This record gives sequence, structure tokens and C-alpha cells, in this order.
Amino acid sequence: MTSLDKPTEEAPQTEHDSRAATEAALGEAFGGVRGMIETVVPGLIFVAIYTVNKDLHVSAIAALAVSLLMGVVRLVRKDTVKHAFSGVFGVAFGVVFAMMTGNAKDFYLPGMLYTLGLAVAYLLSTALGFPLIGVILGPLFKENLSWRKRNPGRKKAYAKASVAWGLILLAKCAILFPLYWWADTTELGWVLIGLKIPPFLLAVWLTWIFLAKAPAPIDVFAEMEERERAEAAAEAAAQDPAAGTAGVEAAEGTAAADAPDQGGRHRREA
Repeated sequence: MTSLDKPTEEAPQTEHDSRAATEAALGEAFGGVRGMIETVVPGLIFVAIYTVNKDLHVSAIAALAVSLLMGVVRLVRKDTVKHAFSGVFGVAFGVVFAMMTGNAKDFYLPGMLYTLGLAVAYLLSTALGFPLIGVILGPLFKENLSWRKRNPGRKKAYAKASVAWGLILLAKCAILFPLYWWADTTELGWVLIGLKIPPFLLAVWLTWIFLAKAPAPIDVFAEMEERERAEAAAEAAAQDPAAGTAGVEAAEGTAAADAPDQGGRHRREA
């Protein structure tokens, strides 16, 4: 079996390392605490102002201005802007839609439709064998899509996480869409604000649980580098047989020198 047929075993992860790597990847993918704040604040500004003065234009412009301000702050500080600007676009769509229809509740409709579409995407991608969480997190773990064919335990974890996300978002939609039709703007807005963070935290926590217990990711970039080094060594050996023989002897000597240490390490682990 070649190194491409199984996860790399040169530096096995401890449980602590696996959990830390998972936390870091989830934070980068979903924005962490700051990302949650940037998601909640524009909607909070909108519903707070609308509750007081019932002015759609003032509420919408204030929400958009705050969202743009948070994006500019990230640019000035040279932070990652993808979460801030995804929020800006979301708020902008809501503002445009609400002003076009003249219905303040339509400020929330694009985001609700996005949530519904995302829930369907999570469930459908899992049914098709491409769990969306794996597609999102794979590059962050440097495994890309290697989990699909070479790491079945990890694929199973991604499938569980994607189903969890899909069901949680569907449950959120089951609450919000009836309110969109039957509640007034302020009721819908405050309920939506209340449902921003808790379902998100639950989905992230379940993802962390599933992935922390899954097999370690396969670092496909490290494999590519190893393959390139092997090809370069083979080319050098072909061009200079003497140097190639010396290189092989040196590699054998290194392996022989490492063997007792590996044996001792295995005995200690045993």
C-alpha cells in the first residue's frame, strides 16, 4: 500500500491536536465570535429603529451603514473581510428588496430564503455523496476532497455534520416563515434576532463533536511536496548514477539510524 492509499502517519495527531485544529478551521470558516456579531448587529439596528419610529427608509439605511462600517473597519485593520462583506451584501439585498416592495418585513426575506436554500443544499449534497461541510472545511484542513475516497470515517463525520446543519436550518425556517406571513415586522424581527446565534452555535458545536472524533485529515499538500521531492531525487539519480547511489545509501543509513529510536518509541507507546 502506497502513501497515497492511506492517511499520512508520520506525525499522528493527539486528541488535543485534533480538537484544536477543528476549532481553528470552524472559526475560520464561520467567522468566530466577531463573525457572529457582524451577522447580528445590522438586523438588530434595523428592528430596533423600526420598533421606535416605524420608518422603513431610516431603519434600512442605518442597518446598511453599520454593515458597511464593520466591513471598512476590517479593511483598515487588514483582517479577513469575507464574513463582513457577505453580511454587507445580505443587508444590501434586504434593503433593496424592502424599499422596492414598500414592506418592511421584506428586509428579512432574502436572508430567510438564503437560509432555506442552504438547508436544502446541506441535505441534498449529503444525499449525493458530497457533504457540503466537507467541501467547505476540506481546504482548511489541507485535505481538499481526499476524504471522499480515502478517508471514509471522515466522510461519515462530514455527512453527519451536514445533516445536522440542514435539519437545524430547516427548523429555523419552520419558525420564521409562518411569522413572515402572520406576524408584524417588529415581532418577526425580534424573533429572527433571537434565532441568529443559538441555532448557529448548536450546529457548530455538533460539527466540532463529529470531526473531533473522526480520523485525522489527509494532508494532500504534504503528499504533493513529498512526491515532488521523490521525483527530483529520481531525476538526479538518472542524471548522475554515482550521486543517486550515494543518495540511496545515505537514505538507507538514515533509516537504519532511525530504526532503534522508532522501536523505542513504539515500546514506550505500548
